[in-house]
Amino acid sequence: MSLVGKKAPDFTAKAVVKGEIVNEFKLSNLQGKYVVLFFYPLDFTFVCPTEIHAFQEKLSAFAERNTEVVGVSTDSHFSHLAWLNTPKAVGGIQGVEYPLVADFNKTIARDYDVLIEDAGVALRGLFLIDQNGVVQHSVVNNLPLGRNIDEAIRMVDALQYTEKHGEVCPANWNQGEKAMKATQDGLKTFFGGN
Repeated sequence: MSLVGKKAPDFTAKAVVKGEIVNEFKLSNLQGKYVVLFFYPLDFTFVCPTEIHAFQEKLSAFAERNTEVVGVSTDSHFSHLAWLNTPKAVGGIQGVEYPLVADFNKTIARDYDVLIEDAGVALRGLFLIDQNGVVQHSVVNNLPLGRNIDEAIRMVDALQYTEKHGEVCPANWNQGEKAMKATQDGLKTFFGGN
């Protein structure tokens, strides 16, 4: 089931933010901002820290776009905190500042349809949520396949461009490039026809 075009399932859960435990992190408190909500399988694993650090490295680019980054896994908030206190050089995620939500009861992953039930972990789901709390984009990778964080930024740019200009963004579009009107004439113009 795709959530694209639907209200993002709200949740309230424990999270770790900048090394501090937050007892009630609520997704709907971010309404009015764009949100990149991403799921990762487990703390203290292998592909996961590469993605988590990559999001951290691009955090200012997301902030420039009024976009919050939120990570979620089925680990406990205690596990998140322990991993945040582990140096990067030994596989930890020390220095990560955005929220890491603890989906220990697995309801959030289930609501977003990324839970591998028999393993109790989430696939690598990413959901772009607009300022009104509606999912505008999603992509789900299997466990061994890491994400491209620049692509997530590109999708934020595309969404914001279409909202502002009422045009659509063609394949491989990047900020500053030509978009098009969603008409037959717009398509002809885009491809250089009459």
